[in-house]
Amino acid sequence: MLSFQKKDSIFTQGDPTDGLFFVKKGKVRLAVVSEAGKEATLGILSEGDFFGEGGLAGQLTRMSSAIAVTDCVLLHVEKKAMMHTLSLEPKLSAVFVKYLLKRNIRYQDDLVDQLFNSSEKRLARVLLLMAQFGQKGVSEMSVPRLSQETLAEMVGTTRSRVSFFMNRFRKLGFINYDIGDNLHVHSSLLNVILHDDDAVSATSPVENASSRVTKSLEPPAEPGERPDKERAMRPPLSSLRSR
Repeated sequence: MLSFQKKDSIFTQGDPTDGLFFVKKGKVRLAVVSEAGKEATLGILSEGDFFGEGGLAGQLTRMSSAIAVTDCVLLHVEKKAMMHTLSLEPKLSAVFVKYLLKRNIRYQDDLVDQLFNSSEKRLARVLLLMAQFGQKGVSEMSVPRLSQETLAEMVGTTRSRVSFFMNRFRKLGFINYDIGDNLHVHSSLLNVILHDDDAVSATSPVENASSRVTKSLEPPAEPGERPDKERAMRPPLSSLRSR
């Protein structure tokens, strides 16, 4: 078991692989840096997630960096020990393979989201996934408050657009970040993802407000990017509740 404080580096891109990690407590950010020095956030991991398992498939160096978003307690398992245990424990092997398959599906969903959804919907999806939306009986979750630059990296847009949409979500009551270091995400944010741009929902005042604001206050597209309303129509989204 290893403990890390907020903002501590767990490993750095290019370090030799020395096993994998399991998140027992806290949140971890995975990031990658290009040769030109541009950083991109790959995701935020929470309790129950594995990371750094590339060495099991033959990677000799870390392909990304891992940074503690909050104070963390991690289980570090050396490659040799993990490979040996997987061969002896079928239940552990099944759990690990199931986790890797679910994450592969998540990556496919991320790609579809990037290709077909507007930046507003992509931001809403990132926030809901960070809040682990879908737990029974929970309508609001708190997550560590990330900088708008980090959210922009995760969404694939600019900080100005993230700021615009975060202010919109706050005014509509979907999120609240006025108190403390945490961001409170309400399950009603799912309305942003489920809302079709060409149809006005009449099921609730919040959805109607979202529709009116979306149509009347659309930020200008960034240079080289199509306006959101001109992007390709998205395929049906998999239900976030099943994640």
